[in-house]
Amino acid sequence: MTPEEFSRAQVNLETAQIAWKELQRYFASGVAIAVSQELDLVEVAVKISQDNAQQVAEWMQVGKIGRVTDEQAMAWYESDAIVWAVVARPYVLVQENKPR
Repeated sequence: MTPEEFSRAQVNLETAQIAWKELQRYFASGVAIAVSQELDLVEVAVKISQDNAQQVAEWMQVGKIGRVTDEQAMAWYESDAIVWAVVARPYVLVQENKPR
């Protein structure tokens, strides 16, 4: 197993579904990052942990990742949303459940 594969496997194990209401303090601290459903949450966490600034900047530029907005936070709070989340220090990455 390569170091990248090991890192990806470890991040995958740390990813979980959680109620958005449980993540309010991270949102209030400005460290909750929304990840588009088009992206793989684990891949984004790995790239951030590897400090791949170029890839992260590209995703930010096209709006695929960014701080959770007040509107998103309120909608998730009001709908009692369950989201996918993983820590990629210093951030908490959050992704809405993909529709089935």
